[in-house]
Parts: sequence; C-alpha cells; structure tokens
Amino acid sequence: MTLDTPMIRLGTRGSPLALAQATEVQRRLIAAHPDLSEDGAVRVVEIKTTGDRVTDRPLAEIGGKGLFTKEIEAALAAREIDVAVHSMKDVPTWLPDGLELAAYLPREDVRDAFFSPHADSVAALPEGARVGSASLRRQAQLLLVRPDLKVGLIRGNVETRLRKLAAGEVDATLLAVAGLNRLGRAAAIQTRLSTDEMLPAVGQGAVGLEIRSDDEDTYKYIRTLNDVATETRVSAERACLEVLEGSCRTPIAALAEIGERERFHLRVLLAEPDGSAAWRTEREGPLGDALPLARDAGAELRRSAGEAFFERLADLF
Repeated sequence: MTLDTPMIRLGTRGSPLALAQATEVQRRLIAAHPDLSEDGAVRVVEIKTTGDRVTDRPLAEIGGKGLFTKEIEAALAAREIDVAVHSMKDVPTWLPDGLELAAYLPREDVRDAFFSPHADSVAALPEGARVGSASLRRQAQLLLVRPDLKVGLIRGNVETRLRKLAAGEVDATLLAVAGLNRLGRAAAIQTRLSTDEMLPAVGQGAVGLEIRSDDEDTYKYIRTLNDVATETRVSAERACLEVLEGSCRTPIAALAEIGERERFHLRVLLAEPDGSAAWRTEREGPLGDALPLARDAGAELRRSAGEAFFERLADLF
C-alpha cells in the first residue's frame, strides 16, 4: 500500500456469523470502490465482546444486548477501527454520543427457524418439551401458544446450539434464518416459522454499519452500500422500540414492511416473559409517515401494558 491508499478497518465480533457479515461488507466496499481494491485497504478486525465471553447466563442478567456491541463501539470511538459491523438485532436502542448508523446492507430473511428431532413445528412438540433459547422474545411467543413448554437458556453460536440439541440437552431450539443463510447453512433448516407464528426481533436479518459522526471520509465510502428500504424498515422498528424503552429485559417483537405503492405496514408485539399476557398493534400508511406511525404504535402499547409492567420487568434483573 502507498501513503495515498485509503484504509478502512471493519470492527466485528469473532463469531463465524459476525465474520461472514464483515467479509460481506469488505467485498461490497471493494466492488463499489476501485481505490479500495489494493490488498489490505479494507481490513477486518476481530474484537472480543463480553457477550461472547459470558455464555452461561441470560444477557439480561449481565447487562443486556449491548454486551455484543460496547467493546466494538469503544474501539470505534478510540479510532482503533473505522466501522463497526453489527447484527442490528444486537444494537441497543440508544447509541453512544458521537457515533451513528451510516448504512444498512439489504435485509435478509427475517424469519426464525425451528429445529427439533421430535417435531416439525411448535404445535407438534410433545407435552412439556424443553426448548432452548436465550431470547425473551422467542420465549414469550412460545409460551403464548404452548404454556406447557419448558423454555430454558441455551446460548452460543449456531454450531454450539445445534450440537446441544443433537446431544439431547433440549428438545427443540430456534435460530434466525438470516444467520443460517449467511453461513451457507440454509440446507440445514428444518422449518421456517412464518412471521404470524413468531414475530421477529427489531432489526432481525439486517446488518448495520456504525461510524464516528465526524468521519466524513468513511461516511462517503460506507453510504454507497446503503439499502434504503432496509434503512426505512429498521429505523421504524427502532423508533417504536425507543418509545417502549425496549431492552433484552422486555419481550418485544416488531416487523416493518413496505408493500405495493410504497405503503408502510408495521406489526408490534409486547408480552409478559412467561407468555401470560400480550399486547399487539399494527399501523399502515404512507411510507413517508413510517417513523411517526411507529412511534404512535409504541405509545399505544406502552399505554396498554401500563407503566407498572415496565417497572416490574426492570426490577426482575
């Protein structure tokens, strides 16, 4: 490399999925910008996060889903990397000062995949079956339709979870279809659950690129990768989440979609962790009204559940 050659450092977790996502960003950047084609101009930097190191407890008990991003964001703020590559469902509702989401890759399949040697669907699981999941969102939706199920903690990457399932530690588990697709493991998927059966997490299937707000040079490179439809959908889901002050302590699911004639449609679910109650709402309108519609949906659910609901969940962890 010469002194005039630009260099962009992509910070990421070290899991196989995270590395696959960062490599995709690297490939897209080089394809879009010939001046980045020189070897080493776009580098992938692995960063170990607390969420990767602590795998024996729910995220809510050790600080929330920000544990998958805070070390990467610290490296970004310290100028040790130029771009943080995130799975958007792991990104907290509020970003640190001085950082911003600059671009999104095209969104992958938002659905969850079901795996079990005993059944092909949640409904067909035996009475009292053990389902492994680290997600309160999945847990709540499972228990809404099958209160007899025993939902317990299972964390780790895709291979770890499938290995635990094969070893009989649980009777079933769920994984994001997007991650399996990005890992080239789509053929392993047993059943894809419809979004009516299992509404996805906010930002599920989307990869976001975070930069320093004052880094205009990196912004110009990264922004060319932005998928506007994904940006609109994920921004709306996160706007709803912000009103609900959502965290991994709160079972929240949301899916924004863009239909014919640029119509915006949003479905949102808020639930008790044990599936004993749930509140749902939908919004539809012009695409230009996506953010106010999403905030209005969040406000409705907040009123429906009541402030005591959020205070009680905060006290649980």
